[in-house]
Amino acid sequence: MGLPSKQYFLDESNSKYLEAYRVYMITIACLLGAPIMNATQDVEDILNFETELAMIIESPDQRKNISEEYSRVTVGDLHSLIPQIEWLRYLNIVTNNKIQHSERIVSFCTEYFQNLVFLLSQTPQRTIANYLLWRFVRNRINNLDNRFQEAKQRFYYILFGREKSPPRWQTCITQVNSNMGMALGSIFVQKYFDEESRNDTVQMTTEIQQTFREILSNADWLDEDTKILARVKIDAMILRIGYPDFIVDKQELGKRYKDVIIHPDQFFENTLSILLHLTKVEHLRLGTVVDKLLWTAPPAVVNAYYSRNKNQIMFPAGILQPPFYQKHFPRALNYGGIGVVIGHEITHGFDDKGRLFDKEGNLHRWWKDNAVEAFHNKAQCLIDQYNKYIVSEVNVQIDGLITQGENIADNGGLKEAYRAYMKWLKKHSQADETLPGLELSGKQLFFLNFAQVWCGSSRIEGMENKLKSDVHAPGRYRVIGSLSNSDDFSNAYKCQRGSPMNPTKKCSIW
Repeated sequence: MGLPSKQYFLDESNSKYLEAYRVYMITIACLLGAPIMNATQDVEDILNFETELAMIIESPDQRKNISEEYSRVTVGDLHSLIPQIEWLRYLNIVTNNKIQHSERIVSFCTEYFQNLVFLLSQTPQRTIANYLLWRFVRNRINNLDNRFQEAKQRFYYILFGREKSPPRWQTCITQVNSNMGMALGSIFVQKYFDEESRNDTVQMTTEIQQTFREILSNADWLDEDTKILARVKIDAMILRIGYPDFIVDKQELGKRYKDVIIHPDQFFENTLSILLHLTKVEHLRLGTVVDKLLWTAPPAVVNAYYSRNKNQIMFPAGILQPPFYQKHFPRALNYGGIGVVIGHEITHGFDDKGRLFDKEGNLHRWWKDNAVEAFHNKAQCLIDQYNKYIVSEVNVQIDGLITQGENIADNGGLKEAYRAYMKWLKKHSQADETLPGLELSGKQLFFLNFAQVWCGSSRIEGMENKLKSDVHAPGRYRVIGSLSNSDDFSNAYKCQRGSPMNPTKKCSIW
């Protein structure tokens, strides 16, 4: 869909966004040469079709039960379930491979496809063709000239409150990082990252994994059989830190892009060439053994990841920078910054969705029934807690159910990183665990930096969008929610029992 979530199409309160989207589509169609009358009618048909799509797409809270959504079937089975789609022909064309009826695939949301084929049967082919074309055009707007950028900016001003487009140089860097991330990453890590920082982060990750093991061992709500399998999973977790080694080898890096044709004066064509190359690379992996060591994120991206299907955590060099990490920072800042992020990603392996996957990344039931029930009870405490937060700027309640996975990871990551820091303090001098001009202990600095990295401001429209479509709570409530559950924080800052930041009732899973 062309708007962030189905609510934008279905809730009358969002009519101004739907109208802005309509104007945006008509403007783009006219820029591409469509007569205004044709564009207006075709856009109306596309919008009606997208609204119908929104009605059959499940909302995030409806997709919480992954085990019911996913099923492994053959292509032949899928054809029997949904015979209106020529699956074998479609897959052979899209993948450029010779797929057989016996090929096993993962089917997601079968009910959606059943509803989709009915919707398609009721929709004129012209509308379907225009919708597919619009999907492509919308995806490539940033590769077009300033007329298209100006149209997008007018739309984004209404949708997100964005007052001006990013400077062109920034857009170019973003596109290069998205499409040729390993090439750009090579330049980035050679200038802004080093082996000492990489090794230090690996060591911190190992320490924080160990604190998770200890928390797991002390979880009296878990039976021993489930604990054993959980330990096996944490031991099998694959670490990807900084960058893949091949990007600092010029010859190896060159091999990755040898099929990409670049012309200095053909920007749009260059982009399509890169996208075609990336698609071919993905298709070559079909039918092969999954490479769980494969890097899937550009090294220069500021983010961190946990892959449920690979049981892999990944911390690109882009996030191993201030304010999250700097090798010369006091350790309190590093543990409170990147340390909590590391713990957060580790905990994702044991959140409401991650816990459904085993050490190999396979989806099956490996928790005992009583452990599942205890987990749900503890998770409900967090859901209820975050449901009570009202974002005052927009007077909207946070959805504790949709955000529960991230809230579980935030709370667990904070505890794991702090305990790892406490172990470090026992072995090292506290003399350097201070900052000039701040009368704060290392323990206090830990929590201060955790809060600082999530400090930010949002436009009203941006906040409204986030609350409708993001699985993360706004930064302020990620901080307040986690810290108010932490006895360690209350002790460090001497918060009075029963005060807002030290409530008598606290929620905890890990």
